[in-house]
Amino acid sequence: MEMLFTLISPQALALAFAIAALAGMIKGMVGFALPMILISGLGSFLSPELALAGLILPALISNAVQALQQGFGAALASIKRFRVFLGAGLFCLLISSQLVRVLPVPVLLAMIGGPVALFCIMQIAGWRPHLKNGQNRWAEAVIGSVAGFIGGMSGVWGPPMVAYLTAIDTEKREQIRVQGVAYGLGALSLTGAHTVSGVLNAQTVWFSLLLVVPSMAGMWLGMKVHDRIDQAAFRKITLWVLLVAALNLLRRAFFG
Repeated sequence: MEMLFTLISPQALALAFAIAALAGMIKGMVGFALPMILISGLGSFLSPELALAGLILPALISNAVQALQQGFGAALASIKRFRVFLGAGLFCLLISSQLVRVLPVPVLLAMIGGPVALFCIMQIAGWRPHLKNGQNRWAEAVIGSVAGFIGGMSGVWGPPMVAYLTAIDTEKREQIRVQGVAYGLGALSLTGAHTVSGVLNAQTVWFSLLLVVPSMAGMWLGMKVHDRIDQAAFRKITLWVLLVAALNLLRRAFFG
């Protein structure tokens, strides 16, 4: 634990706790965005590798809770239905996760901030992709591969999946469950992959473990108020917050 403070100051750790609590609360309300908020928020004042390490265990545990809300059988059914998307995504995630220590910091920041900003702008503008014929295996393979490739380097694979599930009009409860299953499997793979890559190591694992506490507390609160808020309005606010954070990462990537 003492080694942690060679990586991060107590003041920065307190700020990281606040960001994790916010990320958990939003996840509890809308079912996604915890990795996006964590990587965007933490990446504003920490190195990309430490920010990525920090989100790994909170993402793993929060998604396990979300995936199993309707029981193990429902989670298995979702895995079976979306097996092409999940398989393609996990395969590409394992490959791209090994590029984290190879890519220059500005490139990594741009690859994190760019997709998040694009997703937010699309959603704020009101564009909703729609596949009139429903679930499509080829689309799943392509979108899953893109999501996994981005996720392996940034820990963020939600935007492509949310867009796809919306496009095929997935029922709300199943959409939340599928996201939990997909993100949980991805987080499990990410944990293993970045143990191998060295991003999650004897020093950074303490940071990630500590962030589990505020993120789960925030998620619990978010789930409590889930049915008491205008979710559409809150989601718009969330998208604006994410957009500002993503644009800040792009600023760091291009202007230092």
